[in-house]
Amino acid sequence: MAGWNADTAAGPLGSGTVTLVEGASFCISSANGDMYPEYPHGVFFQDTRILSRWSMTVNGQPVEPLAATMKEPYRALFAGRVPRSDGYADTPLIVERLREVGAGILEEITVRNYSADPAECMIALAVESDFADLFEVKEARIQRRWDETREPGDGSLVIRASWQDVIKGIVVKAGGADVAREGLMYRVVIPPHGYWHTRLSVVPTVDASGPAGPFAHPVSGEMSPRDKRRQEWVARIPVLRMSNRAIQRTLQRSYDDLGALRIEDPDHPDRIVVAAGAPWFMTLFGRDSLWASHMALPVDPSLALGTLQTLADRQGTQVDPMSEEEPGKILHEVRLGVGTGQVLGGKSAYYGSVDATPLFVMLLGEASRWGFAKETIAALLPHADRALDWIYNYGDKDGDGFVEYERLNEQGLLNQGWKDSWDGINFADGTLAEPPIALCEVQAYVHSAYTARAWMAYDAGDLALAAELQDRAARLKKRFNEQFWLPDKGYYAIALDKDKRPVDACTSNMGHCLWFGLVDEDKAPLMVERLMSPEMFTGWGVRTLASDMHAYNPVSYHNGSVWPHDNAIIAAGLLRYGFVEEAQRIATALLEAAEYSEGRLPELFCGFGREQFSEPVPYPTACSPQAWAATTPILLVTSLMRYDAHVSLGGLWLDPVLPASYGDLHIANAPMAAGRITIEISGSTATVQGLPEGMVLHRGHRPWMTELVEQAKLHEK
Repeated sequence: MAGWNADTAAGPLGSGTVTLVEGASFCISSANGDMYPEYPHGVFFQDTRILSRWSMTVNGQPVEPLAATMKEPYRALFAGRVPRSDGYADTPLIVERLREVGAGILEEITVRNYSADPAECMIALAVESDFADLFEVKEARIQRRWDETREPGDGSLVIRASWQDVIKGIVVKAGGADVAREGLMYRVVIPPHGYWHTRLSVVPTVDASGPAGPFAHPVSGEMSPRDKRRQEWVARIPVLRMSNRAIQRTLQRSYDDLGALRIEDPDHPDRIVVAAGAPWFMTLFGRDSLWASHMALPVDPSLALGTLQTLADRQGTQVDPMSEEEPGKILHEVRLGVGTGQVLGGKSAYYGSVDATPLFVMLLGEASRWGFAKETIAALLPHADRALDWIYNYGDKDGDGFVEYERLNEQGLLNQGWKDSWDGINFADGTLAEPPIALCEVQAYVHSAYTARAWMAYDAGDLALAAELQDRAARLKKRFNEQFWLPDKGYYAIALDKDKRPVDACTSNMGHCLWFGLVDEDKAPLMVERLMSPEMFTGWGVRTLASDMHAYNPVSYHNGSVWPHDNAIIAAGLLRYGFVEEAQRIATALLEAAEYSEGRLPELFCGFGREQFSEPVPYPTACSPQAWAATTPILLVTSLMRYDAHVSLGGLWLDPVLPASYGDLHIANAPMAAGRITIEISGSTATVQGLPEGMVLHRGHRPWMTELVEQAKLHEK
């Protein structure tokens, strides 16, 4: 297994694949519903492929796909036909497969006979389980071979496997089937204009002793547990209606995907966090989960709290070069697969992220504005302070005031910011930057962490800590604008390399610095001009790397592609600095791009210009759904609403600059403090109903943390 190192891109999924997601489980299949081990297909549970082959034939013929439609993120209906053996085109046998994913899968198969004659059918399902680690499947490098036993029974097939001291298994339930070691067989006669129907389930076992839990078969008219979970989620989130139906569909799809990507902290089931994305990142990621829950604050603030609490419990406590754990550091990701544990020296968490730690403090500051109890926030402050200690003692090891990264072992990630591909950080001439590397956006996150913690210190009466952190933030901003700014180019370097040389490629990273107020006012216009130039803006969004850079490749992961979340952050930053028209262009471009993928923005798409291709060009192995892509439309629209709150200050801010093409906007059931509000926007006019007692509606922008800290300091004088 290649571990965390270098370019471990996913192999091709095959054409027409369908991905279903529910919590930490997911399923990838071909267009007819079949799954094949030679592709990255299968049913995945706890980072293990528990079902690697699930292929259906009727009378020895594979089912020809006709259509696949996703009913919910966790449920899909596949339609196909059984080819005739006599060469005629039309066939009377139509197959429907309704599949639902949870802790395993539940599948209903219906074969319809549209002929006037009875149809004799042998319906077979081949079943295999290779129990491969998710990374092995993703990279098409399956090497581990498990010792397998199969136990056919009356309507069931139990597959158990062992490797060293690890035991895994599945139970296939197939009432009415002839069960053999290799799979299932049904011999049926379907009456004229009639149908045959059956239900099957596949669930993992616990220590190979029995099913993890029966896959519930709801009776007619009842909801499945997945449906009930979704209904509970829908009841908590805002209900929106928009004149622009395409944007409304995109926002609704974002809600659905965000709901499906929610996973429970196994140690605290009441805590809900956001998995990074399907198919390969259905787990807790520090950076991704922090960003996604931050972008979703106006929809469900509890996601931010669950993410903070879960990451706090797993905060680093020791120095471990193998997992790159350090005291106070916030993890990069959690994995449960066997192969991952080997790579990490037996551990399930990897800490190779330079930005998750300051983002943790930033999010705590943001969450503190949304009405959580003071004691809830206070319980997390020691973790924020340990995160700041990591910034001082480990993040800035050379003491130059900038946080930089360098991996601690040969299996670690070479690059440890959000552009974490092996070639993601390079100079304008294409030369790779050498570590230690100080990324521009990471300095913005650190600046935000300082100001967020400073404000919380002022709010708690700790004036000394507040003053210290405000001074750190001011010094960081000054040094950043002196050392990262490239006056001859009119933009900021993406990084400083090991020799403190500015890495002079023109990238989207600098756009993040706008949102956190790290950019000097006099430099912003030149920087924005470059961001919106033809070399950067494709018509669908801002590229990760300008097209006039030597390493540019529109079909690369980080060197010329367009990432929706990246653009949403840039748009929010543009609005902070008053570049309304530019923010509207980016938001509209992305929302129009979503229309070409049924309202769902992918993790990324290729960086071809809109004048070259009239539709966004998909990136071959992009995750979809993906958490921060799902929350991108939410951030775009709430940013253009200029919608924000600071409950402890008793304020809600709303000053919309939505483009006219978006039409009127109605939002009900929006969480605010301890209540729910209704928002109506028509043009630049906004009204709010149901504001909790003590809350006041303001126009203009919410005071930024930097402004609050400055005001608090002046007040103390």
